[in-house]
Amino acid sequence: MLSVDEQIRYLTKGLAELIREEELRERLAEGRPLRVKAGFDPTAPDLHLGHTVLLRKMKHFQDLGHQVIFLIGDGTGRIGDPTGRNATRPPMSREEIERNAETYRQQVFKILDPARTEIRFNSEWLDALTFEDLIRLCARYTVARLLERDDFAKRFREGTPISVHELLYPLAQAYDSVALRADVELGGTDQKFNLLVGREIQKDYGQPPQIVATTPLLEGLDGVQKMSKSLGNYVGITEPPEQMFAKLMSISDELMWRYWELLTDLSVAEIASLRRQVERGQRHPMEVKMELARTIVADFHSREEAERAAEEFTRVVRRGEIPSDIETVPLPPDVRVGGELRVDKLLARIGLADSVSDAVRKLKAGAVEINGARYSDLRYPDSAGSFVVVRVGRKWKRVAC
Repeated sequence: MLSVDEQIRYLTKGLAELIREEELRERLAEGRPLRVKAGFDPTAPDLHLGHTVLLRKMKHFQDLGHQVIFLIGDGTGRIGDPTGRNATRPPMSREEIERNAETYRQQVFKILDPARTEIRFNSEWLDALTFEDLIRLCARYTVARLLERDDFAKRFREGTPISVHELLYPLAQAYDSVALRADVELGGTDQKFNLLVGREIQKDYGQPPQIVATTPLLEGLDGVQKMSKSLGNYVGITEPPEQMFAKLMSISDELMWRYWELLTDLSVAEIASLRRQVERGQRHPMEVKMELARTIVADFHSREEAERAAEEFTRVVRRGEIPSDIETVPLPPDVRVGGELRVDKLLARIGLADSVSDAVRKLKAGAVEINGARYSDLRYPDSAGSFVVVRVGRKWKRVAC
């Protein structure tokens, strides 16, 4: 059994904010399993490492014996955007939501323990609310307090319309916490306002207010912008081991420590020890980064596949086991876009594809390798100051970035 202090250190590693630590200490001291809730959209998940920061924190609670609740917001998902203005939030059928929930299960249980995870749908209780129940829920919070939310306040000042249903969403999310009797709610920093509403509503229903824990946004491979598929600076959790490994090896030495903190189970003390070893010259940064890549790849595949990916990376990239007559070419100027490389343009410009459209076909067909890993995305993190080894079939090119 860990002491409360040791548990707090483990649970707060990498958190952006905890409200309130003293309340979490009190509940941990009770010695009972806490109910830890986190909500997810019912849209089809295509998870990357940025999404797993929250899942990792849920796992840390599980490691200490607590029960986590993976809550799917189907109650609002079936409504979509009632105003019709947000095309990214169309109404969803029950069948679509069920299919997406199954996809979630296949992905999130790579991190979470199924035995300590409840998957719930908020339609269980939201559908049961009568109109009178909804009015009574609304009476527990004021419009003035809802307008304290940054985006609402900004739109109100600018005269931008705010629909009534938008004001109801924080209350619906808060009612989820009441229905589940949540001890802790986890969410990204952008969810802080809604999580705090949950604390207030729980008190009005006679429940102890939930502890709020927010997780930070993870920087992408470029180390600047948040990880995003649209920006091409991401690592998908279903990508092949070799591709994941090569992408992780492309991050900077400084960003590596952020990834150790947010994407692994190592304690703050263990990470600090690793960093001191590197700073003292006892270990090379490349060695520690390879250890990080092995750890992350093993989480989503297996230890054996992570080792094979490391061996392939070492063979192709570090040992340079590529044709001795490989041509080195300069990076075409129109390939670098916003800190990334347009792979389709790159292939066409350096002669590994007949055209940009032909390059896209080769990428989709899995015929392209970059730095020893099969690559299918249209964007690749900029490797300024180094080389990128590109292979299509039996043709190789070394690109000086």
